[in-house]
Amino acid sequence: MSGKSKRKTLRLVLKFGSGTLTCTNGSGLDLKQFLRLSGEIAALVRRGHQCVTVTSGAVAAGMSTFSLAERPKDLATAQASAAVGQSKLMQAYATVFGRYRLNVAQLLLTHSDLDSRIRRENARNTLERLLAAHDVVPIINENDSVAVEELNFGDNDRLSAEVATLARADLLIILTHVDGLLDEAGAVIPVVRDVDRAKKLVNGSKGAFSVGGMISKLGAVKMAVDAGIATVIVNGRRPDAIAAAVAGEEVGTRFLPRRRKVA
Repeated sequence: MSGKSKRKTLRLVLKFGSGTLTCTNGSGLDLKQFLRLSGEIAALVRRGHQCVTVTSGAVAAGMSTFSLAERPKDLATAQASAAVGQSKLMQAYATVFGRYRLNVAQLLLTHSDLDSRIRRENARNTLERLLAAHDVVPIINENDSVAVEELNFGDNDRLSAEVATLARADLLIILTHVDGLLDEAGAVIPVVRDVDRAKKLVNGSKGAFSVGGMISKLGAVKMAVDAGIATVIVNGRRPDAIAAAVAGEEVGTRFLPRRRKVA
């Protein structure tokens, strides 16, 4: 990476899937992951980058309250788990980012919020003000206690693409439990230029404690690259994967934007 690119300030949206934030057996939040990921984001903020986090994990964080060993299948219990778990999720973020003297701001959004011109603009203005503070990391989640789309289908994949578009991000990084998009031989595809062709490689598998799977992620990627936002899918348990993606190194799968970012 050249000295010139090192000095460039980027606006980044980082999406953490449930499989990235929860223990491997699904029993609650993986605090070691929170510590590592917050450290990597804090390093980016110190370099002048603006970071927005779109997070999953509220349902997993609240499952223990209802003595659940696996993700609830009925909607009411899932929403109740999310309602309990959201405060635990934010407490975890506040604790780990506080180690780096960074504040966190909670934004709960629904797709209806982003579909409404007035509410979308209000959300954008709030986000811009938070990022202007330079020591605040916005933490965005779907309002799972009242909305159901990401809760049932997407693990916040689509929401991350909508937030990246809203924020006019330079890069969307989707952190998940796999190394990237795999070809027929099981090898990671480093660069993808045509998302529609890439969808033919996906079989729809997903982790036991996640919701979206790769199909959902490619749908989000399609939204982002069509808006001119480069996107990377990486393994959220690989140390320094975030920094490598930001630096343009070969990590995970990078999806190239089709055109310049929308205004």
